Amino acid sequence: MNYLKPVFKSIKKPVKRLKVYLKQKAGWLGMPKILPYKGYGNYSDIFLKGIVIEDKGLAKPKDKQMFWQNILATLKRFSSDGIAGARVKATFFDESMITETDELGYFEFHFQLKQSTTKLITNKWHKVHIELIDKVIENQGEVSAIGEVMIVHPQQNRIIVSDIDDTVLISHSTQTLRKLRLMLLKNALTRLPFPGVANFYRALASGKEKQDDHPFFFVSSSEWNLYDLLEDFFRFNNIPKGVFLLRKLNHSIFKFWKSGGGNHEQKYIEIKSLLNFYRNEKFILIGDSGQRDPEIYTKIALEFPGRIEAIYIRKIRSRSFLNSDEDFNKKLENAKTTYLEVHDTNEAVEHATEQGFIKIN
Repeated sequence: MNYLKPVFKSIKKPVKRLKVYLKQKAGWLGMPKILPYKGYGNYSDIFLKGIVIEDKGLAKPKDKQMFWQNILATLKRFSSDGIAGARVKATFFDESMITETDELGYFEFHFQLKQSTTKLITNKWHKVHIELIDKVIENQGEVSAIGEVMIVHPQQNRIIVSDIDDTVLISHSTQTLRKLRLMLLKNALTRLPFPGVANFYRALASGKEKQDDHPFFFVSSSEWNLYDLLEDFFRFNNIPKGVFLLRKLNHSIFKFWKSGGGNHEQKYIEIKSLLNFYRNEKFILIGDSGQRDPEIYTKIALEFPGRIEAIYIRKIRSRSFLNSDEDFNKKLENAKTTYLEVHDTNEAVEHATEQGFIKIN
């Protein structure tokens, strides 16, 4: 039956669009909501993504929230319908663009700036006003949102790219039952980070020099449906503010437990895109040994010799993808990339301090 999978995938999008259309005609479609994801750019180009989605009334998490409330929140994340074919307008400074949402409700904007303003040069984060032009339901009213984009300034010569699951956030990605338990019974305030990660990442952001403010990108195989949870988790745990690069939903609500799975090719594509866009900056890549990060990061380092300063891999199981650190470092020698497997964050901190990436007061 495998040969039928492409056929099933090709009919999924029209079926989802028809579902939203029928709900709209029957008056069952909830209030539309714009959810912008943090974007990024430089002095000439700005990239921003988001989704127009049916608002399911997802409430902010609480520390002592009942388990059934956490289960309901997870189901809401994976049951909301994206609204296809809706026109969305984004305004950045004095420039405006209009685009249309795709079959899943997602939109993308690419601003090509004519000239840099003083405000763009002096600030790291900037607001983007987004509004829904089309009327999706009766008595809709104004639907708008404020997005943010991170500008990577030329003087910040180092970019940090980190995986999320089992690198920052304890997720048990390779153990389905434990992963499912976390997704259903925990929320952004009760999920746990790995010890020391927040301090390490803040040190990487601060760097060694006074003017350093190194940008962070968080690349994951998890879906955009978890965006609100990740935003709240990172904020609650005081992890540096950065840009999330996730993927579109590949599973239905009945398979939400598969979130973060797959072949992880999206990680490779996103990181390679960043390296091609930020051509003058060096990179540090951080991941774990559970979901092909060693393979993906090594492939990238070999394709971009001299650009990846270090690769840190958290070991979450007994063996690595290669025999030892020495094997990896030998393979990456010509790429001028250091590879280090660590059992805990302290090992990464020690190495980063020795290499001059961070300064410990």
